[in-house]
Amino acid sequence: MNARTTRRAVLGAAAALAAPWSFGQAQPWPSRPLRLMVGYAAGGGVDAMARMLSARLPALLGQQVVVENRAGATGAIAADAVAKSAPDGYTLLVGETAMLITPHLGVKVPYDPIASFTPVASAFQAPLMIVANNSLPANNPRELIALLKANPGRYSYATSGVGTVHHLGIEMLKARTGAFIVHIPYRGASQILPDVISGQVPIAVVSAAGGLSQARSGRLKAIALMSTGKLPGAEQVPPLADALPGFDVAPRIFVLAPAGTPAPVVDRLNEAMRTIVASPDLVQAAAQQGAVPAYLPSAQLATEMQRESAEWARLVKQQKVTME
Repeated sequence: MNARTTRRAVLGAAAALAAPWSFGQAQPWPSRPLRLMVGYAAGGGVDAMARMLSARLPALLGQQVVVENRAGATGAIAADAVAKSAPDGYTLLVGETAMLITPHLGVKVPYDPIASFTPVASAFQAPLMIVANNSLPANNPRELIALLKANPGRYSYATSGVGTVHHLGIEMLKARTGAFIVHIPYRGASQILPDVISGQVPIAVVSAAGGLSQARSGRLKAIALMSTGKLPGAEQVPPLADALPGFDVAPRIFVLAPAGTPAPVVDRLNEAMRTIVASPDLVQAAAQQGAVPAYLPSAQLATEMQRESAEWARLVKQQKVTME
């Protein structure tokens, strides 16, 4: 297939996706702009990735897609708004793994993360990295685990909060190794790296992008990635799975519709998402936010959400993690 034929095929697919499609309603879908709800403030990582999608979806759907930020309650305000919206495909949620964890921490939310939504597609993963002060006598996953097991309670680690994927990733490490390390939750991520560099806290779990930039400058050490997928620019950082086979923890960013959204609409949205996530320009844009494209179709995302929710529930109970 030559370049001209390939271009025609791509343009043809976009045109087919952009054509209004009717599923028995008075008007074809979509006949008006769509909303992508985000449960966090503008400028953050989830917001940035939502805007990557909103900038590319109109070419495939033929309608404007607007990002609407409803920050608060760790994303629950936006999620509740979408759960209670009409299941017509015009109001969608850009959700992330935290919404699968929160209910298991004893936090009451006015929706069920599984039953209240119809999965559309997974779009990204945001790899996490374990970093350490340069004085820490460990340089890779095996050395870190050996150090923690030999010195229970001597070392501490920072994360951006209790119940985050960052926190529960280390709880999973503790559960699998018997190691003990003290958790120091911060109110946000901005001060964590400076405190690791200065030695205020010896170890931290941070976004891979942030940790890698400081490791490259030699200001701290990149000990391990918590996920197993390839991360451009971090090929030299070993995965924790080198020491703990199968260990794979990374926040996932996905798109959900209200429960009851018609299957043809979900299918159309899913196909648009598949096309976007496969585009080469998205890889570069995502990398700037410390994320990697990670597409899953609707049915597979539904299965993955159920699996993750059950896994987080078991871990939270086993490790006695609470929001207190």
